[in-house]
Amino acid sequence: MARQWTVSEVAGLAHVTVRTLHYYDEIGLLVPSDRSEAGYRLYSEADLERLQQIRLYRELGFALDAIGQVLDEPSIDRLSALRSQREFLVTKRRKMEAVIRAVDRTLESMTGGRKMNTGEMFDGFEDLAEAPDEVRAHHATHAKEAHERWGDSDVYAESMRRTRGHSKDAWKEIQDQSGENEARMVSLMAAGEAPEGAEAMAAAEAMRQHISRWFYPCSHKMHAGLADMYEADPRFRAYYEKRAEGLASFVAGAIRANALHAGDEGAE
Repeated sequence: MARQWTVSEVAGLAHVTVRTLHYYDEIGLLVPSDRSEAGYRLYSEADLERLQQIRLYRELGFALDAIGQVLDEPSIDRLSALRSQREFLVTKRRKMEAVIRAVDRTLESMTGGRKMNTGEMFDGFEDLAEAPDEVRAHHATHAKEAHERWGDSDVYAESMRRTRGHSKDAWKEIQDQSGENEARMVSLMAAGEAPEGAEAMAAAEAMRQHISRWFYPCSHKMHAGLADMYEADPRFRAYYEKRAEGLASFVAGAIRANALHAGDEGAE
């Protein structure tokens, strides 16, 4: 005979009150599969599975009538709905963890520890919630280094402000445009174009404008500085070399040539 549980046993297992289970029975949300000879509710394993899902959807903020529809309506794709809710929870957890980090920094500052700089004061309140996973991973890895490189400059603050404000659609457009710019550079290099040529300089200019549009105002001089980093920093060099051997130097050369052509002071 299959195992059955009494209402008090189920209440203990599921961490709900007996009164709650009675109410679920009254409204038809969770009707026990059986009754004892004395008329007491008896719950099957299938009932427990349904209760687990009820509790899960309640934690997600669903109303009881909506939960009933999700569980009982055959046309509703419960798997897709649950996956969507999981994605929502992961995003919510990420934002909460970021806020916790902000609280920790504030506590440290208030108790006489390291004083927060302006770049950290509001760090975590948005925390790239709409960004793709790889962008968040890059930010988590390099945010401290970026701050050390740029300090409390307006460039750093503007980059953080814009980056956190981008929507999912914006991030897709950013990635698509970035991929197109890099593919253009690969094609030019494969065709034997010189980095100092007009086509390569135009491609470099498109990359500079991409940065200015989406992240921070990037002058030709600043872009030339980034070119040095693309060649000198092993991580950036590896990123470009993965696309095509020699691409890091080709891109850097095109950027420098474009900066010189623009006549920006100090672009050399």
